[in-house]
Amino acid sequence: MSNPSQGSLALPLTFGLPWPHLNDGLFYNDVVRATDSELTLIQFYSKKYKNSAPLQGWLQRIQNGQITIDGEVVRDASTNLRIGSELVYHRLPWKEPDAPHLLEILYEDDDMIALNKPSGLQVLPGGLFQQRTVLTQLLWWAAKLSSSLRCNKPHPTPVHRLGRGTSGLLISFSALQNDEILRLINVLSLRLLLCAKTKIAKTKLATYFADGTSHLGGIRDIEYSKANSELGISRKILKIYRALVTGIVCDDKVNVSQPIGIVQYPGVAKGLYVASPSGKPALSKVEVLERDTEKNCTLVQVEIQSGRPHQIRIHLAFIGHPLLGDPLYVVGGGPQRSDSEYLDENFALDGGFLRPTKPVPGDCGYSLHAHKVTLSHPTTNEVIIISAPLPPNLRTRKEVQER
Repeated sequence: MSNPSQGSLALPLTFGLPWPHLNDGLFYNDVVRATDSELTLIQFYSKKYKNSAPLQGWLQRIQNGQITIDGEVVRDASTNLRIGSELVYHRLPWKEPDAPHLLEILYEDDDMIALNKPSGLQVLPGGLFQQRTVLTQLLWWAAKLSSSLRCNKPHPTPVHRLGRGTSGLLISFSALQNDEILRLINVLSLRLLLCAKTKIAKTKLATYFADGTSHLGGIRDIEYSKANSELGISRKILKIYRALVTGIVCDDKVNVSQPIGIVQYPGVAKGLYVASPSGKPALSKVEVLERDTEKNCTLVQVEIQSGRPHQIRIHLAFIGHPLLGDPLYVVGGGPQRSDSEYLDENFALDGGFLRPTKPVPGDCGYSLHAHKVTLSHPTTNEVIIISAPLPPNLRTRKEVQER
């Protein structure tokens, strides 16, 4: 067993380019199908993309000349569509919210790269963050290396996700075409960040992450080791997080097996992940590291076998101890409820909905860090340990004294 994060790199290596003031905007492509051939232009967009903008917003976009039909700008919203016509909507460039841009390389070999992601940086494009992401910096970095080496090296791509407000380990791989990247983005929704550089590494690492979740059906309120033994599971990856939670956690160890499902929520088009009896199985193993009665908070270590979106935030909130500073999840594992849960029909300059006034999953403020991953190397099968340095507020008193 080895710890490459401490042995293979003498000094931390960082990379990252400052973000441009505006991004490049986005282009959305559609082909008119038979079922849509009798619709007008405004009916098509306001029906198919109603979560992107209200009716008046789509009218504004059409009048702005942001939509073309078969390459021609069309400003008449009542234009009838024809089967096979190609529609393109151009979302105008915008200034994305502030985000860090530097990434630290914790470990790198021919198959994968492990990064230390700062809090506040999104991993993959989504919502307001389309350029200011880890993926963009990886693509820029790989392009620079390829140019300097005069070769066409593959682009590293994350094999899982970390929440925007979560810091720590991110592992990536490459050798992917654009369609593979998009497919990967749709499939993977885990929290630790690994990147791979070969298709073999991609396949194995993705399998490692998926295995823990796929074996959870029917397992409730039992120890991890017992569950793994009974199922004959040979775990290929172990993910450890640090978190600071509100209140004093009484038990030294807590296993949380609350299922996680989706509910409708303003400002989140695909719905919000919450604790739900009808959701999918999820397991988190929580261990108390230190209690601070004066500040009424607890430092915990969390091991996750499954990787449901926002799992740690939801599970800790479910047991009555939301992450300290979490703007979204409250006791019970859901969002703060109010009587004003509706979408604001006002719209921004580009016609889209204004940013929700209610908290959304990408909001930061909490302390959650992907600290350590132990995995079987996808090529050599050697067991390796990679760790990301802990932020000061997530260290125990003993760890602070030892530094």
